[in-house]
Amino acid sequence: MKKQVLIFIGLMALLSGCKSEQHVSIPPKGYSSNAMLKMAYAAGTLKIVETDFPIPETIKEYKDVTYKTLDSIALKLDIYHTKSLKGKAPLIIFIHGGSWKKGNKDDYLVYLTSYAEKGYVTATVQYRLAGVAKFPAQLLDVQDAVVWLKQNADAFHIDPGKVALVGGSAGGHLAMMNAFTNSSKTASDKDPFTPKVQALVNFYGPCDLIDVAEKDKPTVEYFIGKSEQEAPELYKAASPLYFITKMAPPTITFHGTLDELVPYEQSDRLHEKLEELGVPSYYHKLEGWPHTLDASVKVNAYAQYHMDRFFEKHIPKN
Repeated sequence: MKKQVLIFIGLMALLSGCKSEQHVSIPPKGYSSNAMLKMAYAAGTLKIVETDFPIPETIKEYKDVTYKTLDSIALKLDIYHTKSLKGKAPLIIFIHGGSWKKGNKDDYLVYLTSYAEKGYVTATVQYRLAGVAKFPAQLLDVQDAVVWLKQNADAFHIDPGKVALVGGSAGGHLAMMNAFTNSSKTASDKDPFTPKVQALVNFYGPCDLIDVAEKDKPTVEYFIGKSEQEAPELYKAASPLYFITKMAPPTITFHGTLDELVPYEQSDRLHEKLEELGVPSYYHKLEGWPHTLDASVKVNAYAQYHMDRFFEKHIPKN
């Protein structure tokens, strides 16, 4: 009888675990409008992830490492991995958002520590904001950061052949630009380090700067430094959609249908183009969620669940 009870308890625990995993794999229920979402937040029923917390004792942090200096500007990055990490691990690089004119490399601390604890090396990159320099300065900074991390791979337990880029909003745009414009580049004996990456995670990033809403045009003009009428070729050169080839890295995209900043139709087009060229594309269009949807505890858990499996497939740890 005692043995049967133990078996029953074990079975229930297993079923409970399966139920929990199944739950985070399903898109969390969204809201009927942004007004309803704001009411839920005000009422405390919409839980938001913590963004400022102590680094876990198990994590080694390399803070404010300079990867590039331009005149008097020192651009920095942060790196994380477990203190117990032996050998090399895949690298996940995070690019912050902020309409290209604000934001901070610390914005993704929740992801940086989470994926370091999962056995990856993580990094977050500072780049020149639009108030300091116009496009393509931001892309050049991201590219240089990727190259620097590969060049210094041995010092940080990095496997330079397994690198993923993750970006949200403007950071998603820059991650896509780097991934797509450098996807055809290969290492050579002369230059073994390129900005090429093996996987891409895009959170609600704009992929076509030519096709933006009227209310968003001032932001894009500030980023580019010119209007579309003045420099149409520059707008196309800053749009990731037009650089996708069949050699683009596998891509996973998350976008909410309530996004009032970057229309989800941009991600529709991105997914369609990737599939058309035979590039592995995993598109999660979440009904009833806004821009920065992964600030929600439930959406963040859902996103990490699917990112885990994406990374396991495309930048495996062994």
